[in-house]
Amino acid sequence: MHKKYNIMKVKALSISSCCAVALLLSSCLGGGSGNSSTTGWDYNNPDFGGFEYYGDFYEQETGPGLVFVEGGSFTMGRVEQDVVYDWNNIPRTVTVSSFYMDETEVRNIDYREYLYWISRVFIDYPEVYRKALPDSLVWRRKLAYNEPLVEYYFRHPAYAEYPVVGVNWLQANDFCAWRTDRVNELFLIEKGILLPDPNQQGDQNFNTQAYLAHQYEGAVGQELEDLDPNKDYRKVRMEDGILLPKYRLPSEAEWEYAALALVGTSVDERVYERRIYPWNGDGLRNPNQADRGKIMANNIRARGDMMGVAGALNDDADITAPVKSYWPNDYGLYNMAGNVNEWVLDVYRPLTSQDVDEFRPFRGNVFKTLVKDEEGNIAEKDSLGRLKYREITEEEAIDRRNYQKSDNINYQDGDFASSLDYSNEDASRGRGSNRMYNTGKERNDRFMTSLVSDHARVYKGGSWRDRTYWLGAGTRRYLDEDLSKDDLGFRCAMTRVGGSQGN
Repeated sequence: MHKKYNIMKVKALSISSCCAVALLLSSCLGGGSGNSSTTGWDYNNPDFGGFEYYGDFYEQETGPGLVFVEGGSFTMGRVEQDVVYDWNNIPRTVTVSSFYMDETEVRNIDYREYLYWISRVFIDYPEVYRKALPDSLVWRRKLAYNEPLVEYYFRHPAYAEYPVVGVNWLQANDFCAWRTDRVNELFLIEKGILLPDPNQQGDQNFNTQAYLAHQYEGAVGQELEDLDPNKDYRKVRMEDGILLPKYRLPSEAEWEYAALALVGTSVDERVYERRIYPWNGDGLRNPNQADRGKIMANNIRARGDMMGVAGALNDDADITAPVKSYWPNDYGLYNMAGNVNEWVLDVYRPLTSQDVDEFRPFRGNVFKTLVKDEEGNIAEKDSLGRLKYREITEEEAIDRRNYQKSDNINYQDGDFASSLDYSNEDASRGRGSNRMYNTGKERNDRFMTSLVSDHARVYKGGSWRDRTYWLGAGTRRYLDEDLSKDDLGFRCAMTRVGGSQGN
């Protein structure tokens, strides 16, 4: 885990001492860190240009709150009777790469920390704070008295460890981006590369991508010594392995794979029981002797039964429960069934399983590139300190064989070629070419569509408001990305770089 920086991060080290340390590391660790097998030139030697490589010993650090999920192949989709006859989760074998996932759902206290940071840093942009606020009014029902939840659920310390709700898909993604920057900023502070800066404001806040693009000039501490003989010091690069990949929402395939945790039912690639839920069997009660009969997840047991009878509450929760309630699955993940549903990255389509790739399946790609000036330099940051991106043009993708345009959300399902207007050349022009789902009305400055659209996002897992059917990992539902519910939360994931097996 970033071992070389215990040695190579003090500014005062001379180039010669740095080289000695590098050579010592090379001889101790072995594995080709002495010189290049391609050119024979020394690595980490200013006399040979100073190209840095310290051998094959890097191991990704597990970010705060995350659990390692070893990837593999599994049958994604329906594992029980399709009682609602959606036919939207047809079973198919796919492969998911190893990744990391939050041990629990994101809590109220986590989201309050996020809001506090926004209010402190973007003091001149109060609209950023207002945009990030969860919708506490999701608790209201026409014929139920839920005003106490509207007033207390998000703010009261009694609910601090409960999952945040009322957060839409767009807000959840913004939280993931914020979390990435705060974790990476702390890594750099711990290594002395940056100084703590609680007074950063506006576009001067730390942003990972802006830092890597040399667009961040905040509280810099001791930069790394540069082995380039023509330079003295340098900023951290992605090649150094100090900065973690982005926190993000999991893809639907990742979420379902992690929920099933088939690692607990397989021996030598033989899966002995295909799970419906994150635990073995087809019931909701714990089969183990010590906890026999206890409910495994928070959901509705029967009509009007949200928690059981006083003195013997079946799940001990009338609404949501603290995020570490019940038992974790075989990956160590809590509440992958019940408590709250969870957003995933994917755009919803009924036949996604028939269209997507068999390796790391996902629908929702919109390929973008950095905004640059006429000389090819990265454009200035926006008012919030973030780099500016734009969708690639068809001209930029004209010679590519793997994609021809930026927005591939409705590829093979909802695009012009799959619509009834496929033979009408005039119908293919403009944004209205998404004919299959366009209703012609507008909402929030965009076309209103049918419930299935390019803005409909998948959520999974079942909740405290759901019957048992929805707790199955293969079930899937969808909601417009700018809407939220009182039983819908999220958890973050992170890509695993390098090998598939953890340390």
